[in-house]
Amino acid sequence: MTTLAAPRNMAKTSRKDASLKAARAAMSPSILDGWTDTETQNFQREIMTFRHKLEETGLFSDEALIDLLERHPSHMLDVCTMGATDDPLYPNRFRTGDFRDVPAADILAAAKAGRIWVNVRQAMNVHEDYKAVLDKMYGGLAEATGGRVFNAKGGILISSPVARVPYHFDKTEVVLWHVRGQKTVYVWPVDQTFIPDTAHESKLTNMLDDDLPYTAEFEDHATVLRLQPGQGASWPLNSPHRVDNETFCVSVTTEFSTSESGTKNAAMITNAVLRRYFGMNPLYAQDGAMTRQMKSIIGRIVRRTPLAADTTHTDLVTFKIDPKVEGYLVDVEPFERTF
Repeated sequence: MTTLAAPRNMAKTSRKDASLKAARAAMSPSILDGWTDTETQNFQREIMTFRHKLEETGLFSDEALIDLLERHPSHMLDVCTMGATDDPLYPNRFRTGDFRDVPAADILAAAKAGRIWVNVRQAMNVHEDYKAVLDKMYGGLAEATGGRVFNAKGGILISSPVARVPYHFDKTEVVLWHVRGQKTVYVWPVDQTFIPDTAHESKLTNMLDDDLPYTAEFEDHATVLRLQPGQGASWPLNSPHRVDNETFCVSVTTEFSTSESGTKNAAMITNAVLRRYFGMNPLYAQDGAMTRQMKSIIGRIVRRTPLAADTTHTDLVTFKIDPKVEGYLVDVEPFERTF
């Protein structure tokens, strides 16, 4: 089996080169590439794509990713695979893997060869070289969209050619910055067919699960984005989406909260309480601005009470990465993740 590990002096050189490239990128005019007035008008309002220059930073090469995996905190790293479930409404749900004691080069090799999806959570915030680039990314967005302030978090996704991200939504605003490979993103409208309020409400107290019920009939209603390196994508708040990777892929996913996302999440916690305890059937889309604000205030209070108890399930590890096995995956007796 070919190893991707580099000699120590070569690894140091790669890290230095990547840091220099990142520093140059941070001083460059913008990470955005040819952003237009139309993109400013559509940002967060429509499903859209745009161009960026993240690949030029040198922070997403194999050598840079191995270095990143070596120094990233293990509790902020997820190594997952996709597995069938007994519930046809939730296909391809993620399974958590054990990557402890596995060299970073082998984790990357597993992502290239198997059915692995790696989420390097908040990599763009934790490490200074990546943080410099994140600041430039959102500095460019702030300038392009009218001087707004973004408090963005950014993770790096490393995905196998056959990795599938299940049908889900995000609780905050997100932007996907694709860097390497080819992937297809399917995005749906925000309405009761594709993201019922009941499903949205049920996920607000669960920190591990954003999956939504899905049926094959949804496919005819999706907007399809086939992303190439250097393309980014954005869509309206809470738009349901799923992702198919066509090749080995590397992407950056960033999220940020806005007054809209904060108000909506808190108001929907109030709606969940009204639904569960009072037999009402509230719909966020039918509430006016004043009602949403009132419900948001109540929801922020309710969130701190047992009425909105944490429903996060136990994160069970069901497989491990084994470089000696074809495909790199070995099932294990499930146990709770504590690392």
